[in-house]
This record gives sequence, structure tokens and C-alpha cells, in this order.
Amino acid sequence: MRTFVFRWLGPIAILVLLVAVWEIAVRVNDIPKWQLPTPTDIATAFREDHALLWEHTRVTLREVLLGFACALVAGVVVGIAIDASRVLERAIYPLIIASQTIPMVALAPLLLIWFGYGLAPKVIVAALVCFFPIAVNTVDGLRDADREMLAMLRSMGASGWQRFRLVKIPAALPSLFTGARIAIAFAVIGAVFGELVGASAGLGYLMERSAAQFQTARVFAAILILSLMGVGLFALVATIERIALPWRRFITDADRS
Repeated sequence: MRTFVFRWLGPIAILVLLVAVWEIAVRVNDIPKWQLPTPTDIATAFREDHALLWEHTRVTLREVLLGFACALVAGVVVGIAIDASRVLERAIYPLIIASQTIPMVALAPLLLIWFGYGLAPKVIVAALVCFFPIAVNTVDGLRDADREMLAMLRSMGASGWQRFRLVKIPAALPSLFTGARIAIAFAVIGAVFGELVGASAGLGYLMERSAAQFQTARVFAAILILSLMGVGLFALVATIERIALPWRRFITDADRS
């Protein structure tokens, strides 16, 4: 309990202090609400526009989850293929690295032309930004498998699938979850970026429309929702990791001590 209090007391105190300074500074300097709203103005926007915010939050959350799911499947499959074949590694790995040099600001408008203003472009953008950390961490995890254990199983007549299931999958899971935690945060950014390029719904679209109408408090409300969404999804993946890999918690605690 004491550890929990010390872990969260500092960040909460700093956050409260920053919000108080923000509120006082805006009021003292008489800054217009359309230019910089106070925290209380943002809270009012939450209360008055909660239905509108929730409607667009559902759209963005669906894009994030679908993009992440597509990237997770594709990243794991590609990672396994690269680990299994040197030929595929030489053919695919350089392309994966090169794909990260393509600016999303140039690719997103093309996706909009090809797939329209619907769900698909946003899911694709979210999946593309998620794919790299998942694929690379999967490859690294598979390659970290204990070579002596693999050799022992091979000498005992274990099949390739048995060696993969008993040694490589457990070895790869920690790295895979690390990539997944990074990717789920990137997914939120990717989905919003796709919405800003062109959309008819979603928090990115709502932010763009609200900014054009000088509804700055609503823009800040949407930004806060996106931040909470990213933190919440990150925490969800971390919780799943703790459940799926309970031994990792004890190893981490032992390292810290």
C-alpha cells in the first residue's frame, strides 16, 4: 500500500499543481476562452458535449482496436516467417525497415484516395504504425530462445513444431508484449492522424471541426480523451501481460531489489 501511495502521490500532486497554475494564469491574464480555455471550461465542455464526445470516441476506439488487431496478426506472422527462413529474412526485413522511412503524412492522402472516407484508411494507418514494433520485437524474441534447450529437444527427437511450441513461443512472448505495449499507443496516434487527413467521424475529425468553430474547450476535451484512451489501452495490454506471464512479475521484482 505504501509503495502504491508513493508511486502515484508525486504525479498526482504535480498534475494538480499544473492545473491550478493553468486556471489562475488564464484568469489573471484574462485570456479569451476561444484562445486558451481554463480547466473548468474544459470540464464544462465535457458536461455539455458528453454525448457528442462519446459518439466520436467510439469511432476512434474502433479504428484503434481494429488497426492494432490487424498489426498484431500480421506482425506475429511476419516475425515467425523471418525467424524461420533466412531467405525470407533477406527479402522481407529490409522492406520492413525501409517502410519506416515513408512519412505517414504522404501515405495517408493516398489511402484516402484509394479507400475513401470510411473506416478502412484509418484502420490501415493505425495498423501500419503498429506493425513495425510488433514484428521487430517478435523476431528478437524468437531469436532469444535458449539454443541449448533447442539442441537438447532436437537430440531427443522433438519435431520443429514441438521445439517452436515449447521453447520459442515462451521466449518470444515477453518481447511480443513489449512491442504490443508500444504499438497500442501508436495506434491511437495513427487513427487520429488518419481522421485529420479526411473523415466524417472520430475524435480527430471532431477536433478539426471544433477548432474551425473556435470551440477550443471541446478540442482540449477530445485531446484529454485521447490521452486517457492511450494510457488505458497501454495499461490493459500490461495487465494482460501480467496475467499471461505471471513469472515476469517476480523476475522484475527480484531485479529491482
